[in-house]
Amino acid sequence: MVNSSQRLGVFGRLRQWFSRTPDRALDQAYEAALKIRQIEDNYFSGNPISEANGQYSPSAYSLLQKDRNKYLGIIKRQMAVFRTSRNTLPVADDPQLSEPLPDDVPLDQINGPAIFLRKLQLIDETLELYNQSPELEGKQIQSPTSSALAGSINNPSLAALPPDQRLANKLADDNAKQGLSTRSSVLPRSILRTVDRIKQDLDPDAEVEVVRSFRNSNTQTTIAITFVLQLIIIPLLAQYLSKNFVIGPIVEHTRDNTQAEVFLNIEMEEDALHELQQYEERFRFEVLIGKAPELTEAEIEERVRQKAFNIEEEYRQRSADAVENVFADIIAVLSFSLLLTTCKEQVATLKSFIDEIVYGLSDSAKAFIIILLTDTFVGFHSPHGWEVLLEGVADHLGLPANRNFIFLFIATFPVILDTVFKYWIFRYLNRISPSAVATYKTMNE
Repeated sequence: MVNSSQRLGVFGRLRQWFSRTPDRALDQAYEAALKIRQIEDNYFSGNPISEANGQYSPSAYSLLQKDRNKYLGIIKRQMAVFRTSRNTLPVADDPQLSEPLPDDVPLDQINGPAIFLRKLQLIDETLELYNQSPELEGKQIQSPTSSALAGSINNPSLAALPPDQRLANKLADDNAKQGLSTRSSVLPRSILRTVDRIKQDLDPDAEVEVVRSFRNSNTQTTIAITFVLQLIIIPLLAQYLSKNFVIGPIVEHTRDNTQAEVFLNIEMEEDALHELQQYEERFRFEVLIGKAPELTEAEIEERVRQKAFNIEEEYRQRSADAVENVFADIIAVLSFSLLLTTCKEQVATLKSFIDEIVYGLSDSAKAFIIILLTDTFVGFHSPHGWEVLLEGVADHLGLPANRNFIFLFIATFPVILDTVFKYWIFRYLNRISPSAVATYKTMNE
């Protein structure tokens, strides 16, 4: 009776926690919007957070801009959670159509539906202000090597485009200009590049540009590394917490330990029988050589029976862990996908950071990395690695390691992956860095 009441208490608390998800997400987004409003009032006299509205040094403004971007990210994530959860869960203060309230009415004198609408109004105003302002859009964190995006600040039509599209358009324009200058110029390009470099060195604002580029690079590196850590830590943390504090208790309460199946598949049963057989043979051998005390046949059978009970309990726990791993891994994958879909700015920054690192390597380093990846995943010895990986995944999820499926996967997937590698080398790398492709062919031969 105590266990039944405890079980109802756990389910009740879980149901209550899930039912409050829309309200909790809206409150967190509203608090982030208030933080942005507080920064505007304290540092920009109530104006939007912009370099033109405050007399601050670049370092001070960079810190304020970082706080603004952090709170905007919180608002976007929590509003995504709010919209998703509100489709399936009720909201405590579901708003009804009512008369609009004056802005000077304090929140403690407003009823529940009006508070709900007031929060949404402040959140929408904040997102609209910082998502549609061309001046602020141009001030977003930029890649040090993608300084070509800076032209979008003075061009509202370019600022309305996504960062990747603006960069592509700018690079296309630069390539066209470079091609025109190459065709119309009599001097070699190396001499022209030397002249341009001397002009940049003699430019009095060159030091300012170098410092600005370094700060942008530092900010981009920080954002990229932080986002990579989030992509690794948050799914792992979600998997661990959901397995041990949500899914684990539910499985323990719903799975009867006395009636539940000990083995989820035939391979687990074969492993258990093999382990018991090895124990019995080893124990009899130790008795025969005198390492164990002399025992009767009945006592030996009792020892073997006790070991069988221990093996049964161990494999029952392994079966329960496999069931928990399935649901916990699903939650981890969902959290990883949610990060990628809600943090689009961080994804673009990370992509630019990776492109800068990869394309900034020397030709020999690029060729080395390509050969290392291809030999690891699609090379001669890669089938053994894929086999071990698939068997480990099957054991983690409690599935039988189907040899036919594993062999079929090894026969098809590495071939497809090898084709993708070759297409990328032919389609993109050959156009961007032909010397790297030549180095790769020489090293591969």
